[in-house]
Amino acid sequence: DMVYDLEITPNRPDWNSVIGIAREISALTGNPLKLPVIQFLNTSSEPISGVVKVRIEDTELCPRYTARVVRGVKVGPSPDWLRSTLEKIGIRSINNVVDVTNYVMLEVGQPLHAFDYHLIARKDPTSVPTIVVRRATEGEKFTTLDAQSRTLAADMMLIADETKGIALAGVMGGQNTEINDRTEDVLIESAYFHPTNIRRTSKALGLRSESSYRFERGADVGICDWASRRAAQLICDLAGGELLAHYEDSNPHPASGKSITLRPEKVSQLLGIELSVDVITRHLTSLGLVATAPMTFTIPTFRVDLKREVDLIEEIARLHGVDKIPSTPPRGAIGANAFDAVYDEIAEARRLLAGLGLNEAQGQTLVSRVECRESSAELVALANPLSSDMDVLRPSLVPGLLNSLRHNITRKNYDVALFEIGRVFTQGRSADSHVRANQPERADSAVRAPHEERHVAIAITGQRAPGFWSGDDRDAKFDISDLKGLVEEFLEQFGVRGVTYTRRAEPTALLLESATIALGGKLALGEIGQVSPALAKRHDLRDTVFVAELNLDQLLARRNAAKSFKALPQFPSSRRDVAMLVPEATTHDAVLGAVRQAKPQNLETVELFDVFRGKNIPAGQKSVAYAFTYRGTEKTLTDAEVNAAHEKVLAQFKTALSATLREG
Repeated sequence: DMVYDLEITPNRPDWNSVIGIAREISALTGNPLKLPVIQFLNTSSEPISGVVKVRIEDTELCPRYTARVVRGVKVGPSPDWLRSTLEKIGIRSINNVVDVTNYVMLEVGQPLHAFDYHLIARKDPTSVPTIVVRRATEGEKFTTLDAQSRTLAADMMLIADETKGIALAGVMGGQNTEINDRTEDVLIESAYFHPTNIRRTSKALGLRSESSYRFERGADVGICDWASRRAAQLICDLAGGELLAHYEDSNPHPASGKSITLRPEKVSQLLGIELSVDVITRHLTSLGLVATAPMTFTIPTFRVDLKREVDLIEEIARLHGVDKIPSTPPRGAIGANAFDAVYDEIAEARRLLAGLGLNEAQGQTLVSRVECRESSAELVALANPLSSDMDVLRPSLVPGLLNSLRHNITRKNYDVALFEIGRVFTQGRSADSHVRANQPERADSAVRAPHEERHVAIAITGQRAPGFWSGDDRDAKFDISDLKGLVEEFLEQFGVRGVTYTRRAEPTALLLESATIALGGKLALGEIGQVSPALAKRHDLRDTVFVAELNLDQLLARRNAAKSFKALPQFPSSRRDVAMLVPEATTHDAVLGAVRQAKPQNLETVELFDVFRGKNIPAGQKSVAYAFTYRGTEKTLTDAEVNAAHEKVLAQFKTALSATLREG
């Protein structure tokens, strides 16, 4: 035998059965659909009213309930063909009666349940057993077939007799009425339960079953009787017994077939091809729809997904063949949208980062709360998380990049340089403008609304360059200067200039050493630094890890993408070197700031080429050496002109940096 493993989309519950799949194949191939013929050789004319009654107390959650009784069965092992069929699909064989209910469920998609008829309690010895379909009472205890005692809520549906619950509707039967070796008479349940109620019950109790899987997606209310008769036939064939010809079918509000009228011109408009009425009718009737009038079709109850005219057009396209619909060029002018420009800018950012030697990572938007360094008040938590590992929206891209680094390291890829572009989410405080203006005391307690931003982050670890057989730096590891260089080059090419770095005095929960990145020294753009060794160790990262994260929305709003052309210099340059002692805390950025304050004429570049600490250098100071290049745009500069401009720089160093110039 061949076993097919099919992934069924939630909108097509009719495919959760062999007959449903066969119906689809019939429509696609044109071969007729053959359904099992139901015949009974041994029936009893005993009136059902004296055997069982059905009372539905909530017809909204259970619109239909059918009950059939088979007397005189002999419970035993299932035949090989039935047991083998179920086991191939992953269902354990129980006995011939229970296996029939599972087999019919797989065959037609309608979950069934079999009760031991004599275990259904009567109100008194003279009364008829009554099936009561009701809501559970709050806190009611019920033991399911898996021997687990469960506490029910008032919104859960329960199948009961006059004294107790006997099945958790649509999910699992009860231990107190299960089929056993002494069972002689069987009551077959075939019903329809509201999908949302079954889904909530199943999730609340943490109890999933083949029945709940089908009911929560929408079963076929019209198939209840057919499925019940099919199960009764197989039970009689495999376990013997006599079927009561009469049955109980409580269906207070029978479902009327929904009709949808289809317009041929609408079909042509949406599909872009002309299809005749005969072709359209043939396609739809092959799916089980009934043409009640020209281009008006009654929808069968098993097609819960067909609700509108456009749904029928989609079915026509699917059966006709999407490959048969010719492609046509778009007509009219192609419009522009602001979102297109943003998309192009983000694509450019990706191209630049990839060009710098980084590989793009794509992390999960949902992360674990324990991975986040932000306080709980800043996190956007999910009301109903599917897992504790995915219970908040990520407030940063760094946790995802650290996980990506770990994924690489555990697979022996030790030298990794990654970037990621994505959205991050934090809780922000929002209040009505009128409240803020007139009732500022209430603004602080206003409802916190999630705030969403686009970020770009970089993470590097391992060796700076691929291994090579020679070279002094062949074993060099990434350091913070490598990351700072990547950030600076990216910002320069992206059109964001005037960025400053301010070192933090203390470590953070994420970074051992770090600096804030700002535009013009005022507008915060992000941060850069070394990940704390303890955090890196928890992620199994063996080498030092450096990360940077920037607010991409701020970069997009303030970038200047215009490219300017400057002619190659025509006149020679003049270089002046400066070596000076400065306090240990003096940064390169402070030196450049002093140069900008001096405003020297014709200064072209400033480069740091040496930093020295040690012999002959006073404690608390360091020696730094800079090269200044001067060049005129209209003539060759004289020494006097260069010296005059350079003296302004030296004077500013003494004033702003408390620098001591070194001679020689």
